[in-house]
Amino acid sequence: MTDLHGYYIEDLSEGMSASIERTVTEADVNTFAEVTGDDNPVHVNAEYAATTMFKQRIAHGMLSAGYISAVLGTKMPGPGAIYVDQQLKFKAPVMIGDTVNTTATILEINERRRRVILKTVCSVGDKVVAEGQATLMVDSKG
Repeated sequence: MTDLHGYYIEDLSEGMSASIERTVTEADVNTFAEVTGDDNPVHVNAEYAATTMFKQRIAHGMLSAGYISAVLGTKMPGPGAIYVDQQLKFKAPVMIGDTVNTTATILEINERRRRVILKTVCSVGDKVVAEGQATLMVDSKG
């Protein structure tokens, strides 16, 4: 793997995994709302969020999905891989200040089609906040 190209499909094996860890800041949530246009008050309005079941602002679920994209696009398979599909279930809210650990683990490799299927999990401490499965197209050496 280099800075400009990640793993080639021949270099991957089932069970390989990679992770990142990010702490969600208020600026992250506000910037995500600004960039996407998702200004749902549960994310951006503390007074409103206090009236919800969460009792405080929560991060956008898709922010966690962005962390999955970061693992896949920068760590494994890494640069050059193309995101084809993602199934995702949100299991619990992520609060401002939470540290999210995101891990992708290879479940299956199809060298003929150049596809890799990975289990994707976002956790805060021992609690899974999002989980799913991603499919990526990965370059071949030859």
